[in-house]
Amino acid sequence: MGVIEIEGLHKEYRRLRGGKTIALKGLDLDVPEGGVFGFLGPNGSGKTTTIRCLLGLTRRGRGRCEILGQDTPAGLPSVISDIGSIVETPAFFNGMSGRRNLQLLARVYGIDDKAVDEQLATVDLADRGRDLVKNYSLGMKQRLGIAAALLKDPKLLLLDEPANGLDPAGIKEIRELLRRLGHEGRTVFVSSHILSEVQQTCDRVAIVSRGRCVTSGLVSDVLQQGKATGLIARLEDLDTGLGLLTAAGIAATRADDSLRIELPPEQASTVTRVLAGGGLYLSELRKDELDLETVFLELTREHPDEEEAS
Repeated sequence: MGVIEIEGLHKEYRRLRGGKTIALKGLDLDVPEGGVFGFLGPNGSGKTTTIRCLLGLTRRGRGRCEILGQDTPAGLPSVISDIGSIVETPAFFNGMSGRRNLQLLARVYGIDDKAVDEQLATVDLADRGRDLVKNYSLGMKQRLGIAAALLKDPKLLLLDEPANGLDPAGIKEIRELLRRLGHEGRTVFVSSHILSEVQQTCDRVAIVSRGRCVTSGLVSDVLQQGKATGLIARLEDLDTGLGLLTAAGIAATRADDSLRIELPPEQASTVTRVLAGGGLYLSELRKDELDLETVFLELTREHPDEEEAS
């Protein structure tokens, strides 16, 4: 049994001037225990709505929605102590220190200050805990939000776009923190539209588009669903190799220490033959590596959606 199980989940919102917007259109999702699970999709794909349904923050429509084995929202009170979450931007009192903000929240939970200091250390804010929140960078505020979500020492963390709006340094801090939390044995469910970050951070990923899950699994398995459209070649004399390929009518470009060749992987022998005919020998020839952005675009093109109801 997964820590999150969703089957056929629908959710629609009524518009003020009539009609409706369908946010979730039969979403299926199964999140196993442990590690970092990326919930990937563009803005407006239904990620935040899914998290809000899981936490009982919005009423779901049709379908089954369970978290830690309990139907939500009815069974949520029995497992809420094992769940930490950030939905949208975490809010704090700017005129108080980070530590004081966490102390106030801990008292609501009936938790002592030891947990506050432990979680400040977990998110690398131990030396800045007494600073006013108004002096924190956006990345520090996001880490403080994660510390707040960790106060109950939860089994499951639900984080909605934790790297949104951060500069590269802040994104790197969040990435390293999420990896560390996943390695501790927690399940970290993180929604994001930043495809490269999901690829670098997560063990598993689900790609969602227009309110439906189009694929889910280990990141390495999802990447293999893409279609490699070129080859990468390495050899000692790149310029001569480029000339030989161009003369043979093969489109190729130089990229740093390699050549990118516009041939499908099954025609790799053609490259070998042309270069060997000119006295050049390869040190490496492989398929062009795919990234999640490429796979995402391919998969969403292959799963066209019907017209939105109005």
